[in-house]
Amino acid sequence: MASEEVAQLAESLAKTQVEEGELSFKGRGMKLDNAQAAEELVKEIEQFPGLQALRLEGNTVGVEAAQAIAKALEKKSELQRCYWSDMFTGRLRSEIPPALTSLGSALMLAGARLTELDLSDNAFGPDGVRGIDSLLRSAACFSLRDLRLNNCGMGIGGGKILAAALTECHRLSSAQGTPLRLKVFIAGRNRLENDGATALAHAFKLIGSLEEVHMPQNGINHPGVTALAIALQHNPQLRVLNLNDNTFTKRGAIAMATALKELRSVQVINFGDCLVRSEGALAIAEALREGLPILKELNLSFGEITEEAALEVAQAVEHKDQLEKLDLNGNCIGEDGCKALKEVMDSMKMGDLLGSLSDDEGEPEDDEDEEEGEDEEEEDEEPQPKKSKMVAGNMQHRKAAEVKVEPRRGRVTELRAQTAEGSVVVESAVKRTPGPQRRSLPPVQSSEEEE
Repeated sequence: MASEEVAQLAESLAKTQVEEGELSFKGRGMKLDNAQAAEELVKEIEQFPGLQALRLEGNTVGVEAAQAIAKALEKKSELQRCYWSDMFTGRLRSEIPPALTSLGSALMLAGARLTELDLSDNAFGPDGVRGIDSLLRSAACFSLRDLRLNNCGMGIGGGKILAAALTECHRLSSAQGTPLRLKVFIAGRNRLENDGATALAHAFKLIGSLEEVHMPQNGINHPGVTALAIALQHNPQLRVLNLNDNTFTKRGAIAMATALKELRSVQVINFGDCLVRSEGALAIAEALREGLPILKELNLSFGEITEEAALEVAQAVEHKDQLEKLDLNGNCIGEDGCKALKEVMDSMKMGDLLGSLSDDEGEPEDDEDEEEGEDEEEEDEEPQPKKSKMVAGNMQHRKAAEVKVEPRRGRVTELRAQTAEGSVVVESAVKRTPGPQRRSLPPVQSSEEEE
């Protein structure tokens, strides 16, 4: 065979049949604005026998192109896995819902039975969730096992729509004797907050089959964390729980620790950047002693945990034979505390399992301890959104209310001014006190807005 033919064959294999039944256009960077631009891709889909998986990641698909692709999918009843992340870069947000609706309708018409659906990194907001609402409620998703919606900017509204769709899918599939058995749920960086997380928690409680839950960086505070903790107790096969960079505080951490006592299959816990604090860490240490027999990884980094609580956590993992890593970095353990922590782990012959402590913040000062107590008292109040500026606008006769928001390790100070029209402008500034530095990911990438 000529070298040119070999090269062509290799290229053809690389861009199509990666796995058996899989057609991949991943990372091609194609800009498919209309049916004509998608003509070659549509042809390959139509001619691919026994299509089970379709990869469209790393391309950008417009409404007309999506409709053309959908037409080709209407006859692909064997399709099970849709890898459609990062598929709308540069598109107007208004284009995404109809594109998703077309693709979803095609899957339903084909009689497909999906097991995996990945729409991550599409930043489509709540309207995008509406675009897949019918699909998620349909028989096409009764068999769904893996749902990935990471970094989609769903917000509270999108979280509620998603929760309602999953609940309805479970109800309808149960009525047919094949209840939804979702195993993997990924929805990090979606601004779900308490209401969105609580809505999803109700769905999780019904589903009861989750093995992995990843919901990092969603602005969830203790009410949402508590709702998730209660729901996850009804998912006994849970293996991985990642709630990194949400705000537990003591109350959320204690609720989650209570749930962990009942979950015997958990292997990976990521509560890093969750502000579990010392009392929360002590509750988790108790859960370690009473349960979690096959735990492999525990991340409690950057949580304002002091020496005493950190040592309790370390001692609690002594009999975890499968433990591979304990991360307590970025807390308030102090130099002597870090030394004591290493000694405890070494004495249990587990020194190599302790992660780096290079970012430890040192022992907390007395005023920081006082702040922690004050913050805990304020958890009883309804959480308020953090804002840097509030303008009264047309409410000329309304007096500015005293700002009550107290962000982590800081206080709000106010600057007030009176406009010529009599409206009040209140500008608030956060005065930070020293404390653990919280790491955060880049902001959610948004699709291009209409001009």
